[in-house]
Amino acid sequence: MIAHISQEILKQQAHNVYSRMKAGHGEDWGLNLDYWDWVPGVGVISILEYYEQSKREDVMGFLEQWAKNNLAKSEKMKVINSMAPFAIFPALFRHSKDPLYLEAAVRIGEWILKEAPRTREGALEHTVTENASFPEQVWADTIFMAVLLLARLAKQTGEALYAAEAVNQLEVHLRLLQEPKSGVLYHGWSCMEQNHMSSALWTRANAWIAVGTPMILEEVKGLTDIPAAVTGRYTRMMEGLAGFQQQNGLWATVMNQPRFYQETSGSAGIACGILKGVRAGLLPESLLPAAGKALKGVLSKIRPDGEVTGVSGGTPVMPSMEAYNDIPCYPTQYGQGLVLMLLAEAQK
Repeated sequence: MIAHISQEILKQQAHNVYSRMKAGHGEDWGLNLDYWDWVPGVGVISILEYYEQSKREDVMGFLEQWAKNNLAKSEKMKVINSMAPFAIFPALFRHSKDPLYLEAAVRIGEWILKEAPRTREGALEHTVTENASFPEQVWADTIFMAVLLLARLAKQTGEALYAAEAVNQLEVHLRLLQEPKSGVLYHGWSCMEQNHMSSALWTRANAWIAVGTPMILEEVKGLTDIPAAVTGRYTRMMEGLAGFQQQNGLWATVMNQPRFYQETSGSAGIACGILKGVRAGLLPESLLPAAGKALKGVLSKIRPDGEVTGVSGGTPVMPSMEAYNDIPCYPTQYGQGLVLMLLAEAQK
């Protein structure tokens, strides 16, 4: 879809990024794969995308082994962030025919559907594995961490209830988080305070929904109605994002604060979302140059060993806009993963 960048370069860089991810055993929080949470979860979701594009059976073998090694750790707690790794289970079931994967995914899907805490607006409350709580808060992150699983489970089982709730959550999150003037998204919404807290237009928050929306809508196609409000808000969001892109193709970590540092993972997720959205017919082809520009910028952030630089650390909704610029950058599975997804998508 992006013809001016060599497919061979994209293929080699994807291999390098994946290889660095695969080596993440016993390392610190950012690159460690040996636990059950959103960080390795985004990693394995991205590796599955890489498998779907490359069809490398060794990549699928790695995912199956990772799931077997780590599934027992999933029993510690049920929170939104710990749902992320389960999003690969429907695909593992299709590939291996092992019922364990489908049974685990259904069990978690039922928890999301019937037991997961919700805010007064009906959005899934964002809950985390760390010793912290964010009562009545809606975060953009939830769409990728939990709603993607519901959509994939809907496709695998044919259960319309999963599909309807996935679309409902997408609609509620877009409605509560969208900034009226630009169309882009705030990081979070407090239902108790009825405001967007620090009112940060955080780039990675936008990336989770930018890339998550076409993935979710592809899975639920034919199982439930897609309201025009969802596709309309998504298109407006993505067109708004292009307006904040900087000259080298990347976005500042808070996109309307150009003096803040540029952030690689969010930039990669937005670019991947553009490619997926255009391919799905959700977005106009006029956005493709922004994706190509971002791809070039992201490629410049990959070290020879495949490590992705310029990735901000884990970020809750911060108390002030300035605080986002104080978050340190270091390599992470989600940073590697969003870049890997972009590289895989650009090869299609």
